[in-house]
Amino acid sequence: MRSIIFLIILFIVGFIFSSCEKKDYPAGLSELEHHYYALFVPNNNSAVTVTRSQTALLKFPVQFYSTFTREYDAVAKYAVVTTGITGPAQRGVDYNIVDKNGTVIPSADTTYSIIFPKAVQAMDTIYIKLLNNPAPGARKFEVQIMDNITSQFDVDIFSTAYRRPITIN
Repeated sequence: MRSIIFLIILFIVGFIFSSCEKKDYPAGLSELEHHYYALFVPNNNSAVTVTRSQTALLKFPVQFYSTFTREYDAVAKYAVVTTGITGPAQRGVDYNIVDKNGTVIPSADTTYSIIFPKAVQAMDTIYIKLLNNPAPGARKFEVQIMDNITSQFDVDIFSTAYRRPITIN
């Protein structure tokens, strides 16, 4: 019986001494006040397979994380990537990057931007229109959100949700 009481007292004393001291941590670090994140929703890098005859626009939601309102607009960058992909899809032949109305967004280098006014947390969408290319075989590409580091702000990515591999069958 004494050993049980001794263990209970030892447990209580150990609990008291191991209690954490409450500390007031700052709301944020000043060096990260202009650091934001953009990522695909849902928060993963899952592949998407679509049929080439699909007429509805492909929609890929992008979440922009911020806790501030700024005087500047934050810009998230994304690109269409086919490097190292077997059976790469071709822009203008297999697909186009478009706005919500289906109007092609021009790009000289397959890089595009999403602007988040005043760097306020928001959700936007990347739209892709399939062009029903009759060529046989699957066509593949990836849409990748990229880091955008400027003198005013950094828009960063999550490694778990920065790319969307797409296969057109």
